[in-house]
Amino acid sequence: MSERYRRSEELLARAERTIPLGTQTFSKSKTQFPYGVSPFYATRAQGSRLWDADGNEYIDFSSSLAAVTLGYNDPDVTAAVRAQLDNGVIFSLPTELELQVSELLVELVPSAERARFGKNGSDATAGAVRVARAFTGRDRVAVCGYHGWQDWYIGSTARNKGVPEGTRSMTHRFDYNNLESLDRLFREHPGEFAAVIMEPMNVAEPAPGFLAGVAELTRKSGAVLVFDEVITGFRFANGGAQELFGVTPDLTCLGKGIANGYPLSAVVGRADIMALMEEVFFSFTMGGEALSLAAAVAALTKLKREPVVETLRRTGQKILDGTRERIAAHGIGGFARTSGHPSWTFLQFADTPSCSQWEIKTLFMQEVLARGILSLGTHNVTCAHSDADVAKLLRVYDEVFPILREAVEEGAMKQYLRCAPLQPLFRVR
Repeated sequence: MSERYRRSEELLARAERTIPLGTQTFSKSKTQFPYGVSPFYATRAQGSRLWDADGNEYIDFSSSLAAVTLGYNDPDVTAAVRAQLDNGVIFSLPTELELQVSELLVELVPSAERARFGKNGSDATAGAVRVARAFTGRDRVAVCGYHGWQDWYIGSTARNKGVPEGTRSMTHRFDYNNLESLDRLFREHPGEFAAVIMEPMNVAEPAPGFLAGVAELTRKSGAVLVFDEVITGFRFANGGAQELFGVTPDLTCLGKGIANGYPLSAVVGRADIMALMEEVFFSFTMGGEALSLAAAVAALTKLKREPVVETLRRTGQKILDGTRERIAAHGIGGFARTSGHPSWTFLQFADTPSCSQWEIKTLFMQEVLARGILSLGTHNVTCAHSDADVAKLLRVYDEVFPILREAVEEGAMKQYLRCAPLQPLFRVR
């Protein structure tokens, strides 16, 4: 048992007796955090900092899987939630908060004319697909990116156990920045696609004309264009990636930053399509839960009032530039590279003749976690990340990148690792 992570490992052993995998989220589990060199449980977080069950402090660049944009325990959001708590959490009737959040979304997001709420991003993507099928009277869906855990999507991945073949056969994948791959699907199944749902950007930037081309092909086919902006919404621009890139979809899925990490998601879009939400069953007991709606009002109002998006971009650009400089300076460009939008960047590793990308990533996580940086290889920037946080991250990279180079060049990865290497789940991006 690791001394640094003793309490975390004790809690994990206890949790595994009652919780499959020991936690509720794959991306927060031992499948993503290598056992023996990682924390598994947090106790609190503030601003850009997180403390684990053993009392270790980290600068958190995971930011709760990009759900936090303002920073942990943002004072405006927390004050709004505390005030609402005195009035209640859930009621037998809707509250005015539903109207306020809907109006803010319509004001901020270009595609939004109407809004309906869920709790997770998967609620929003599943709702968008269902209403698109109702609107078009068709069944097939084309996907590009990661769209959650529901059968309609996850059946198209390697994690498809428990999903009926009939459901799996209705979902088709196409390649990002490859219009021909989408056009081929339309040709193979003419008049059968209800929707094209995609992340407008994740790892790679859209090639010139790609998003506009997707929109043209989709509408020409009679399908509904859905942008999954669960991450990019309120991070790339106030109105999301659709505002940044100037391409407006028919429907948009929102979540994560909508309420700075409180459980809330939304489907927004064209009024004529959204009108079918009165007939399509998309209804939740907790859909109007008031604490998350109060958090959303505070978060979205702050987004309007302050340069949140510009702060994310500016801080993220410093990280992106600094990381690229260190990749070059430390000679690891043969197996490491960066990608993504400044507010949501990726440090990616590639296989080498001596070791796999998973071994390299495991060593990376082992070393950065030991130095107080919490990251799964992404930089999910928040407004709370300071210049001092960025400087600390880059100093850690100056220490860790030479270790990665040595392990790869010497072909001695097993000597450097103090744990079993991570294993791939499935590629979502």
